[in-house]
Amino acid sequence: MTSGVLVVDKAPGGTSFDVVALVRRRLRVRRVGHAGTLDPGATGVLAILIGEATKLAPYLTEQDKEYVATLRFGIATDTQDLTGRVLAEAPVPPLTVASLTEATRPFVGRIQQVPPMYSAVHHEGRRLYELAREGREVPRQPREVVVHAITVEEVTPPTARLRIVCGKGTYVRALARDLGAALGCGAVVERLVRTRVGPYTLADAVRGDELGRLEPAAIWARVRPPVSALAAWPQVRLDARATVAFLHGQTVSAPPGLPPGARHVAVHGAGGGFLGVGELLAGGRLVKPERILHADHPGPRVLPA
Repeated sequence: MTSGVLVVDKAPGGTSFDVVALVRRRLRVRRVGHAGTLDPGATGVLAILIGEATKLAPYLTEQDKEYVATLRFGIATDTQDLTGRVLAEAPVPPLTVASLTEATRPFVGRIQQVPPMYSAVHHEGRRLYELAREGREVPRQPREVVVHAITVEEVTPPTARLRIVCGKGTYVRALARDLGAALGCGAVVERLVRTRVGPYTLADAVRGDELGRLEPAAIWARVRPPVSALAAWPQVRLDARATVAFLHGQTVSAPPGLPPGARHVAVHGAGGGFLGVGELLAGGRLVKPERILHADHPGPRVLPA
């Protein structure tokens, strides 16, 4: 195996790029990336993409993520977590699971969210966190994000534990900030664990603090095949002629029976190997190559008759 997805349970303190750099050194692979940054203080699922699997980063980052966040109420900081400078403190109103559940309702669905200053969002060619470290704050436009669900799991004032399922670009720290503002007391993230990225969960993960001790062969044994990143997608298998045409960038006929309204499919060749991502056209009757991978070898090349 030379390509795939390594699911890492990132330890607190290090950055997502630190994990990427460590995997690159340990496996001696040049092309390594990740699908969704985690704050240095956060832990949990970090999907590391290796080799040809790096081509799937845009598709994996689009998938839903799940977090378990411990929020501390009664405080506001410049980073929206406990590492930042305290800006304000206020009494915490009586909190129960029921009252906090009611307070979270406006934050479920398609919502507008202002990114934190301490974030990787660009502003005039620079990251916001770079400006924040210089003591600068610049206006940020609200962005639409999708929050599928917020479940209040436990309330132990002044803290509460929430499980959040959300889409791409959602900042849990910003959710904490806005929820605290709605309650009139402020709130920050005390602890954040990402429990899922798309199909990958903590049960799939190798601990980040073990990567430096594991032998390369043991790390490769934990690497999932690239197509696992698209486990929830429709899967199609082409015949020999269509396989060759697809690999040459040609649009081919789609097999029947695809779900109505599907936009993308994971495409497999006649030999069973994963070929890449196809875009459905003509109402799902055609498959156009959108991203071709060379991680799997579908067998000897078969030329069309």
